[in-house]
Amino acid sequence: MSLIAAAPAAIAALKWEKRVLLVNAADARDPLLDEQRRIIAAWKANADDRDLAVVEILGNEVHGVSDTAAALRRRYRLPAAGFAVVLIGKDGGAKLRESRPIPAATLQGTIDAMPMRRDGQR
Repeated sequence: MSLIAAAPAAIAALKWEKRVLLVNAADARDPLLDEQRRIIAAWKANADDRDLAVVEILGNEVHGVSDTAAALRRRYRLPAAGFAVVLIGKDGGAKLRESRPIPAATLQGTIDAMPMRRDGQR
């Protein structure tokens, strides 16, 4: 089972419901994309526990939400020709931005430090 969000809603519809990991690559052959996918797959149970949805932007295709690639790249300042990952909090703000795959420990630490995550653990 993939972590990519199943319902084709706009990314704005996920606000306050899900954290979003935007994974951006020029195309599906990017080795950094493969590495990020492996990290997420190995971390799936933890990602589910943290309300994380994964949205992939590959070239002009978007998997996980109905927004266009151009709109997401513009909104989150993502390169059209390179790899980038952005972690978006439930409040809709970008919390972490990298040009390399983000390790599971970094994702977990960043999410666990978020106020909404700490409040939800009480």
